[in-house]
Amino acid sequence: MILPKSPSPDTFERHHFAWLSIAAAVATITLKTLAWWLTGSVGLLSDALESFVNLAGASFALLMIVVAARPPDDEHPFGHAKAEYFSSGFEGILIFGAAAAIIWAGVSRLLAPQPLEAVGIGLVVSAVATAINLGVAIALRRAAVRFRSVALDADARHLMTDVVTSVGVVAGVAAVSLTGWLVLDPLIAIAVGLNILLEGARLLRGSVDGLMDRSLDAAELARLRVALDALGARGIAWRGLRTRRAGSHAWIDVVVLVPGEWTVDAGHAVADEVEATLASIVEQATVVTHLEPIPR
Repeated sequence: MILPKSPSPDTFERHHFAWLSIAAAVATITLKTLAWWLTGSVGLLSDALESFVNLAGASFALLMIVVAARPPDDEHPFGHAKAEYFSSGFEGILIFGAAAAIIWAGVSRLLAPQPLEAVGIGLVVSAVATAINLGVAIALRRAAVRFRSVALDADARHLMTDVVTSVGVVAGVAAVSLTGWLVLDPLIAIAVGLNILLEGARLLRGSVDGLMDRSLDAAELARLRVALDALGARGIAWRGLRTRRAGSHAWIDVVVLVPGEWTVDAGHAVADEVEATLASIVEQATVVTHLEPIPR
């Protein structure tokens, strides 16, 4: 059996990115709340509320990254990598709560429209907050790919949704200022709420897939099958390939079929070779093989 490498210094880099997300959330909460206070725009208020979700999600992501890095123990012999899926699910649930609050505020303002104030400075402040979120979202996405981190990926996706939302809000508030159509502000807030509901659903789906032991993606499975099929030229077969991913770790299980007249040493050597080959294809993989004779 080939085991994944023990937690490396990469774990500490993940912590740094989680802290970066927390810092960005605090900064954008401050800026967006200021923009709402200056303008009175419920659209900007909805944007500020979503930043509170960012802060809660980033804080929980940091906690789950710490838990996921713990080594296997007697109670968790397969490790703690699945903890990151709880972060994704938790952030999805938070998004649903924020969306409900945003839609409620939008409907209330739609029934009682109010004029906006200090639109210019408010939009500048909001634009600065959006730029911060964009930069952090890009950094988190790159880190998520590099570390195969579900928690960082969920945070990056949420922040990018926040960026798109903020651009829409800023454009809407500017349109209100130019046209005087006060109804645009609450309508934009409601649209923001509906938009982030979709992102929340995506995050929850990803969390459920991980917790339900979804297999590796099609490209990885194809590479594994090509490597196993190559054994046929040596009179070796295989069956029962099973895979799953838990956070940054992968688990691969396969039955290797060898001629029945082979010695134990020869069969064991092939099993070791297969495990090493598959582990080289998928990073941070635990590979388990089971030897059986080829049916006569």
